[in-house]
Amino acid sequence: MGLGEAFALASAVAWAFAVVLLRKSGETLPAFELNLFKVVLGWLLMLPTAALVEGLLIPAYTVKEWILLITSGFIGIAVADTWFLRALNLMGASRTGITGTLLSPFVIILSVFMLGESLHGWQYPGLGLVLAGVVLVNWRVHRSEIDAAHLRQGLAFGVAAVFAMALGIVMVKEILERHEFFWTAQWRLAGGAAGMLAYAFMRREWHSVRASFSRDQPWFVIISAALLGTYICMILWLAGYKYTTASIASMLNESTSAFIVLFAWLFLKEPLTLRKSAGLALTLAGIFVIIAEF
Repeated sequence: MGLGEAFALASAVAWAFAVVLLRKSGETLPAFELNLFKVVLGWLLMLPTAALVEGLLIPAYTVKEWILLITSGFIGIAVADTWFLRALNLMGASRTGITGTLLSPFVIILSVFMLGESLHGWQYPGLGLVLAGVVLVNWRVHRSEIDAAHLRQGLAFGVAAVFAMALGIVMVKEILERHEFFWTAQWRLAGGAAGMLAYAFMRREWHSVRASFSRDQPWFVIISAALLGTYICMILWLAGYKYTTASIASMLNESTSAFIVLFAWLFLKEPLTLRKSAGLALTLAGIFVIIAEF
């Protein structure tokens, strides 16, 4: 297993924990406010990290690279994460996880057109195993537990969020390879934070945002979710894309849903059914097939 594959898998594990915390946080804090909080916190932590690890000198980005960085942050963080959290609130973690399986196809398609990447050999069936396993893990026979209108809205937000995530990361793939890692991550977060703040002011929604933050909130859970979901996961996620191809990193990221099921069984004592076990086995088998190519 290469360095990029290891980072991509670690990102999937960390995000599995983060999704549980974000779902809990979303019960009291609206999606926009939750995303704004985690993006700003991530930026505040990433700035000193970049300065300490890579020095105070800002990388020599070209004008085109600056535009791509800021735009990637706005699309892939401000827009995508807000829509993802909205989908999470509307239809729950499992169904949102199913829409997340579109990340790999979206990244692969965009990488072919924008980066000239392609899969080869056993990586195609490996991707199929991962996607089949994730769908099997999250499949629900009984669908009456959620309102049909909420399901439709959640699916729309979820699919759009995944496409925006894919576009945002493919846009900065080559910049990550050419420039300092933490500074690149920091400026991408800055683009996301600036976009969200500008949106709040232009829509004159700042008073409602402040009101949400002034109410009693489970701040320990919210801060933990933001720290894990933005700062730690962002570092691992982007590192995976820096050190391996975008297609491979996205496929390994798909294992998040399977890890959520595994952690629920280990730590929350939720039942591990035969269907879930089979889905987990398929996902792990797909990961092995993908990694075995290296």
